[in-house]
Order: sequence, then structure tokens, then C-alpha cells
Amino acid sequence: MNIEAVLFDLDGTLVDTAPDLVHVLNDMLRERSLAPMPYAVARNEVSNGAIGLIRLGFGNRCSESELAGLVERFREFYMQSICIYSSIFNGFEDIFNVLQYKKRPWGIVTNKPQAMTDALLAKLEIDSVPACVIGGDRLPQRKPHPAPLQFAAAELGVAADRCVYVGDSPNDIEAGRAAGMRTVAAAYGYIRPSQDPRGWGADALAGHSSDIMATLATLDATLQ
Repeated sequence: MNIEAVLFDLDGTLVDTAPDLVHVLNDMLRERSLAPMPYAVARNEVSNGAIGLIRLGFGNRCSESELAGLVERFREFYMQSICIYSSIFNGFEDIFNVLQYKKRPWGIVTNKPQAMTDALLAKLEIDSVPACVIGGDRLPQRKPHPAPLQFAAAELGVAADRCVYVGDSPNDIEAGRAAGMRTVAAAYGYIRPSQDPRGWGADALAGHSSDIMATLATLDATLQ
């Protein structure tokens, strides 16, 4: 393989965290006697983090001055139930086995805070250990800035142009491209109906998590 390392976004790309995150949002809404958000609607906001979910659920009932407090409460609730319903997307254990066989390290670059990321990964008990995990507060910059991806490549000891970044949002693809990496859009992730991942400028698109290994192999062939 000319691809020497693979980096993944977390929520909506590697792990289906929406069930727990939407559950937390709806618990907060019920706490204020507000109607819960339909799962199908809230799921597609997960890539925008706690702030995106709170703005979706509370709408104009949440002032900017209240937002910080609600985000903090969301994070407290989430840490208490961080991996009740969350699970790795289908096919990833096979992906990790292939990467291990080919001696290609993999890692995670996410905007999710480091403490939450580490707690989630510990609960998931993934058999294959990521070679690096870059949470959203490890650096001053967050995606779509390329710095977290460049930092991950440096930790892996792999040139950025020999890395591939897989993510389910335009910010992921923008960050990967700016870092000089090849990119794969995870079209199965948390994508709003109005969004078309084919227009994000990624080098390739994976329609399902089980397609990623074949997508990487096809992409790798273009680097021959």
C-alpha cells in the first residue's frame, strides 16, 4: 500500500454515538417539560456536537447567555451515560484486522473533547488499539483547521500525504485536504438531508462502513 496510515473521525464515522447523544438531549428537554426531538432529525445534527444538538432541541428558547450552561449540563449527562447504546459501525473490526496485517497504523482525530473520547473508547473495548487519539481540546485548533490532522500524522511518524482521513462532515474533508491528506467521505454518517457528500471535494466516497476497505484499496491504487 502507498497509503501508510488511516485516520478516522469518531462520531458518525467510526462509532454510532447518536443513540446516546440524542437520548441525553431528550432527557434535558424533558427536564424543562419540552417535547423530545425525533431521533431521525436529531441524529443528523450529532456531527455539530453538544452546541448543535442544544440549538436544535431548544431553538429560540435558549438564549446565548444560557448556552454555555446547557452545554456543560449536556456534557455532565453524557459522561454519565457515554456508552449505553453506542457501538462501532459494522465492518470496522475487519478493517482494523486488515490494517494490522499490512502493518499500517490507524488513529482517531475528533472534535469531541479528549476526556469524552477516551471514556467512550474505554467502554467500547475495541480489540485493535489506535496508534493515536487526538481529541478536540488537545490543541488550540479544531477541525476544519488542519493542525489536529498534521499533529496526528507527526505522532504516527507518517508524512501527511501518505495518510488518508475518513470523515462524515464537510469540515472533516476540508481539514484533511488542508493537511495534505487524501480524504474519504463517509456517506453513511450524520449527514443532513440537504447535504450531498459528493460535493465536498473528497477523493473518494464510502456509502457504507463496510465499503471503507475497498474504497481505501481503490484510492491506494491511484497512488501507484
